Amino acid sequence: MTSEDRIRRLPCWKGSVDVAPLSGGLSNENFLVTDAAGKHVVRLGRDYPFHHVLRERELMTARAASAAGFGPAVEYAEPGAMVTQFLGAKTFCAEDVRANAERIATLMRSFHRQMPAHVSGPGFMFWVFHVIRDYARTLSTGKSRMMPVLPLYLALADRLESVQAPLPIVFGHNDLLPANFLDDGDKLWLIDFEYAGFGTAMFDLAGIASNSGMPDAEAEPLLGAYLGHSPDEAVRRSFAAMQCASLLREAMWSMVSELHLDAPGVDYVAYTTENLARLDAALENYSSRYGKILS
Repeated sequence: MTSEDRIRRLPCWKGSVDVAPLSGGLSNENFLVTDAAGKHVVRLGRDYPFHHVLRERELMTARAASAAGFGPAVEYAEPGAMVTQFLGAKTFCAEDVRANAERIATLMRSFHRQMPAHVSGPGFMFWVFHVIRDYARTLSTGKSRMMPVLPLYLALADRLESVQAPLPIVFGHNDLLPANFLDDGDKLWLIDFEYAGFGTAMFDLAGIASNSGMPDAEAEPLLGAYLGHSPDEAVRRSFAAMQCASLLREAMWSMVSELHLDAPGVDYVAYTTENLARLDAALENYSSRYGKILS
């Protein structure tokens, strides 16, 4: 059965159905479906233990985000498929994120503080340095082409972790690529909650900056807008280090995906190369401000 066949057989539609693929989605498939009731988004995916992705937890979080006013309504779900409200909103690119940094900071502060009242079931912890170490184990077991550099990545993760400033635990999104922000003209929305869980706000903030290519002159105001005050030097250093960790995690996500995923039209090797280049630039920036991170 093709993905389109499966979508057409979902029992939630009214009348005839038109199905069109949506771009994006590096580990799942997304479709725009139109029926007599209007337009809907269908997300097809399965559990990926190697990425710590469980669709049941993603569904719970999507419902919680909808209840809290941060995400579109979940209209139907069954194992491997989730149907959500189509917002008709603009999908952000990197330039949009940089142009809306203060709005995004306000959104994330509210998301971090309000989501714990809506999530349910066993709590999930997202700590990027654990993810990096677990990815290294997965890559080693899978005989990845990147095995020779894994010790360097692990040593780098240890150093980046060592300079993290303590912050309160919040409920984070943890996958803030630009395309996961939507703007309907009145408010910002979040989508794609595969990695959401309790952890540090610093990872979301650093991810916003690193994934959109914010220079320091733009990234620091984002951090200040979120905190509500100018950050001290320890927090600035933590933020710069976490941007490096965010890019290292994204690169290692792609390395693991090279072994285990085959999404249509996705070149994981090229995505790995892209993120390693961005990591090198972030590390050079960090070193220019705080000294070389590895001897």
